[in-house]
Amino acid sequence: MSEGKVLATNRKARHDYHIEETFEAGIALQGTEVKSLRDGRANLKEAYGEVRGGEVFLVNCHISPYEAGNRFNHDPLRKRKLLLHRQEIRRLIGKVQEKGLTLIPLAFSLKARRVKVELALARGKKLYDKREDIKRRTTEREIAQALKAVRQAS
Repeated sequence: MSEGKVLATNRKARHDYHIEETFEAGIALQGTEVKSLRDGRANLKEAYGEVRGGEVFLVNCHISPYEAGNRFNHDPLRKRKLLLHRQEIRRLIGKVQEKGLTLIPLAFSLKARRVKVELALARGKKLYDKREDIKRRTTEREIAQALKAVRQAS
């Protein structure tokens, strides 16, 4: 996601999925949801995007109730409408119908006083893919440490 303050991230998304493409979408929120998001009280772990009736919704995203919200508070797990251009929605409908592709939210951010969602078109990873990623990261880390040690020695 380009500039803007990141409010919440889905840290497991890149571990569990191959990210094919990302989109930036607006999200229809209630006032107390925005305040709660600004406090960083959102959980994107179980969330996913769903295309229904020509609209895209964010399902299973938990935004905790705002403490000072009393009777104006929202349902923490309600479906939230994502705001995308019609062409993007049509494209997503075609892609999501492909076998194995799903919509995953990667992050919430604040951009020009608006809350945005970074949405990814993703394909689930198999266990062996996850193991390969872990091996690759550890070897890259070891190489970086070895180079750092060589630089410090000379």
